[in-house]
Amino acid sequence: MNNFNKSSVRTRFAPSPTGFMHLGNLRTALYTYLIAMKNGGEFILRIEDTDRERYVEGAVDVIYNTLKQCGLNWSEGPDKGGNYGPYVQSERIEIYKDYAMQLCEQGKAYYCFCDKERMEALHSAQRDSGLTPHYDRHCRDLEPTENLKEPYVIRQKVPIDGSTTFIDEIYGEITVQNSELDDQILIKSDGMPTYNFANVIDDHTMAITHVVRGNEYLSSTPKYNLLYAAFGWEPPTYIHVEQIMRDATHKLSKRDGDAYFEDFVKAGYLVSAILNYIALLGWAPKGEQELFSMEELIREFSLSGISKSPAVFDPLKMKAINGMYIRAMSIEEFIDIAKPYIQMECKRAVVDENFDFKTFCLALQPRVELLTDIPPLVDFIDKLPEYDISLFENKKMKTNIDNSREILTQLSEFLAAIPAEGFFKQNLHDKLMDFVKQVGLKNGQVLFPLRVALSGKTMSPGGGVELCVILGKEESLNRIKKAIEKL
Repeated sequence: MNNFNKSSVRTRFAPSPTGFMHLGNLRTALYTYLIAMKNGGEFILRIEDTDRERYVEGAVDVIYNTLKQCGLNWSEGPDKGGNYGPYVQSERIEIYKDYAMQLCEQGKAYYCFCDKERMEALHSAQRDSGLTPHYDRHCRDLEPTENLKEPYVIRQKVPIDGSTTFIDEIYGEITVQNSELDDQILIKSDGMPTYNFANVIDDHTMAITHVVRGNEYLSSTPKYNLLYAAFGWEPPTYIHVEQIMRDATHKLSKRDGDAYFEDFVKAGYLVSAILNYIALLGWAPKGEQELFSMEELIREFSLSGISKSPAVFDPLKMKAINGMYIRAMSIEEFIDIAKPYIQMECKRAVVDENFDFKTFCLALQPRVELLTDIPPLVDFIDKLPEYDISLFENKKMKTNIDNSREILTQLSEFLAAIPAEGFFKQNLHDKLMDFVKQVGLKNGQVLFPLRVALSGKTMSPGGGVELCVILGKEESLNRIKKAIEKL
């Protein structure tokens, strides 16, 4: 179903506040958002906080901040209100109880008084017999009013005979025999709803039309549909997506620490690049385009492009996409994001009002894939690092210690004759090119030793021209003098 009814599409992102935002959760949010936006619909935020044991203080703020950073703007939610609230599950407890009681009264759910000890013994015996642990429906036929003073849970009365069929937009028609389904718990003994029950009630009462979630929920969907049928409700359109894998056999894991959005931002990834990459993890656009703005994603996204095969997270590909985003920026945009990283390692860029960010960033931008690449590339500006004279030996550039000492000696005299105000890029470039011609050498034989002398590195943002401009005449000559003394 790719042609939605544009007047009625309502999607929801319903995370649990159990920590930082996992890339898999963020991809679900992105796909959910794209479906709504593509079809002029509504994107709703709901907080599913009924798992109190795993609740993490401050995690709701993480959810808000992540979605805002990513531009996934919701029209209804806990902070914005709406006609279908409350939008936090812990504030909807009475709603769930009322619907569970309705099912009990209609004979479609029942009270179960089996305690923890009985269930543990039951499951142990089933495992010993080679069976998958399941509830044996011990309390299914008790009178509804019997023993209500005892602790109890409310279970769904799943039909024993027949089958349940549902249609998923990715996997097509799926049929499950009802005999394979457990009588799942709807309301726990503490009065809290289970996830499986609460999300059905919430999706219906919030008029959600399309549900995007991981394919690990495929096996639970027949029970969801039996609940919809029990209430006489129409189920939503299901879109189950494959999980994101770390490799062929392992999922990206919160426990392994390789899956959090915030960690990738701290590692120097651009938010737009992260979104672009995870959009492609499980979705193939038409054509060869790799870089997408949010507007382009909204326009191009379609369910027909979603794959049934697991998507393997490729850190090198994600890094390459990030580099492409950085190189596609205007120099003004790059200066804005690079400046804090330059100033992190280069105090001169903080205190010197005349620091030439533009010249430096023009040289820096092509060499950066992650923003965190920047500090180690600029650490030579404040202070020349210690370096070994072997750096001057380069077969490709045809330089060695002897000819480097000779050329640096000539360069020192040549640069000393240029006024300080002449140390700007175009002027220095022209004069150095004239110098190369005068001495009858190749560019690399002159500029490579100059780079090493000025930066203490064989690789740096920009070559000798840019480094002279950044360092200025006095510091450039001082570093060249030190290099000659080393040699």
